[in-house]
Formats: sequence, structure tokens, C-alpha cells
Amino acid sequence: MLSNIDLVTRPAFVVSAVTCRSDHRHWTEPEARDDYRIVLVRSGRFRRSVGGVGVDLEPTIAYVGVPGEEERFAHPAGGDVCTSVQVAPELWRDLAGEAGGTARSALYVDGPLDLAHRRCLRAAARGDVDYAATEHLLALVHRAVEQVVARPRPIDRPATDRRLVAAAREAIAVDHPAAAGLVPLAALVGASPYRLSRAFTRELGVSVTRYRNRVRLGRALDRLEAGEPSLAVLAADLGFADQAHLSRTVREQLGHTPTVLRRLLVP
Repeated sequence: MLSNIDLVTRPAFVVSAVTCRSDHRHWTEPEARDDYRIVLVRSGRFRRSVGGVGVDLEPTIAYVGVPGEEERFAHPAGGDVCTSVQVAPELWRDLAGEAGGTARSALYVDGPLDLAHRRCLRAAARGDVDYAATEHLLALVHRAVEQVVARPRPIDRPATDRRLVAAAREAIAVDHPAAAGLVPLAALVGASPYRLSRAFTRELGVSVTRYRNRVRLGRALDRLEAGEPSLAVLAADLGFADQAHLSRTVREQLGHTPTVLRRLLVP
């Protein structure tokens, strides 16, 4: 039995938790897929075959699937739990180049890739989907592309990074609708999400997520200092998932909860 629960759904990507409760040792019938996806094993093990080549998959070996493949599966060791990341063709090409093909499908899950996977899920669970979860997901997809795509397209152009960062900062400063998420923000300034994320870190020394949170925290402090009575309203106005998300972010960056800050700032 297979269950699939979508954890995050955005136009550029879908992150799902996939649980298989099966112990069939024989290969399934071939199934054609038409999407780009990365599947990471959280627990258990199973086998996947494409073009007659089988690969054993477990937490240290993931796989990358591309359109046009016919895949078969076997579960000789019982069930498994996986994270499936479906990537829109446009985002895949941004990272992999126009060809988008893979030299191989097996993906070694090294420490940084494992951490990016865990941090993406954690950020999604905490409600910070459109920035923190997206940045961690982009790091995950980029590391996968580096391994399995024969010749990833060079995406670093330092000469224009300052222009991209300046345009993104302006959009964040004026609260442009596209600044609600990393993917639409990157589209607004004419860059891939991964390139914009890298440019921020290179130019400012902080991630775009942290920079945006810093801007929002400045606005939160202004509102608290002015006597804002409702943290729930404040969280909604500033684009946080909920009041708890606001409180966590404030405490992580400032060392105090909004309630304490209000006492410190209001006479």
C-alpha cells in the first residue's frame, strides 16, 4: 500500500511524504513518468530499475528521475518512508541547463545534502515555506544536479550579482507582492532562485531568508514600539505564517520574544 501526502505545494516544486507498506520482492510493472523529481529515503530500503539497471536505495542513496523514464520497483526488505521533491521544468533547467538530462540516476546523500533535506522539512513544518524551506530545497536540488547532471550550466555571474541583490532588496523594502516568496522574487529580478540566493550570500554575507526576516523584524520593532496590541495581527500583516512563527523568528534573531521586546520598548 502506498500513501502520498503533500507537505508543500508551490508552482516551482512539490514536496511530499511517501510511505510504502509493501514487501513484494518482484518488480512492479513498468510505469512511465513525465516529471523531474528527487526521492530521498528517510527510512527503510527498496530497489528501482530504469532501462534494466537496478539500484538499491536507502538513506545514503537517493535517486533522480527525469521525464521519459520507465521505472520499476521492488521492496524485498519491506516498507519505506521517503521524501519526494518534484521540480518544475523551468526550475530544473535553471540549475541543470537546457538539456536537463542526467548521466546517472543514483544520488549519494552526503552530509550537506542530508542536512539540506532535514532543514527543508523543518522549515516547511514551521510554516516558513516561501523563503527558508525554498532556500534549503534549492540547496538540495543543486547538490543533486552537481552529482547526476553531466554538465551543469554555469550560473555564477559575479558582475551582475550586485544589480540582482539591489533589485531584490528594493522589492523587499517596498513590500512588492513578488517578495512574498523566493521564487517569485527571483522571477521579478530576472534570475533563477538559486542564483539569487547565492548572490545574496556572496554580496551581503547573509541568506536572502535572513535578510528578509531582518527587514520584517525592523517593521515588527517599529510596530511594537508604537504600541501594537495584537501579535496575531502583527504576524499576519508582516507575512508570517502565524503568531508562533513570528515569535520564533524574533527570538532567534534578537534573543527575546515579542512580548519581552514590547516591555523593553514601550514606556
